[in-house]
Amino acid sequence: MALTRKGKYWYGDEDGDIAAVIGNYSRAAGYPATLFRAALCSCGSARFHLFDDEVEGVARRDCVACGESHLMFDSAEYLADANLDEHVCMCDNAALSIHCGVALYEGTQDVRWLYIGCRCADCGMVGVYADWKCEGGPVEAFMARV
Repeated sequence: MALTRKGKYWYGDEDGDIAAVIGNYSRAAGYPATLFRAALCSCGSARFHLFDDEVEGVARRDCVACGESHLMFDSAEYLADANLDEHVCMCDNAALSIHCGVALYEGTQDVRWLYIGCRCADCGMVGVYADWKCEGGPVEAFMARV
C-alpha cells in the first residue's frame, strides 16, 4: 500500500489503501472505524457504480461487470424515501472499488457509524464518499450485506 497526497486528495495504488483513508477520516470525525470490509460481487468483480442518499442512509452498488444491483447494509428498510445520486470520480470515471468501515457503540458489537470509501479504477483517487450515523445492529450481520 502506498498512499500519495496530491493537493487535498489521496491516491492509492491498490484497493487496500481505502481502509487506511477510512481509518484516518473516521478518527478525525470522532467515531473511529474498527472493522472494514470490501465489496465483492457474486460474479467475482470488485468494480461498481455507487449510488447513495446520506440523509436517508441508503447505498446501492451496481456491478460494472455483470450489472447486478445490490442494496448495501440495511438500505432496503429506508429505500422508499431515498433519492439516490451516483458518485463519479473527479476524473469522470464512475467505476469504483468499494470498502466500508464501521464504528461500534462502546462495549458492544452494534454499529454506530458507517463509512463508505472508494478508490477510482482509473486514476487511483481514494476517499470517503459517504458516511452516516446508523442503528445497524449487530456488526457481523450488518457487514455481511456490504
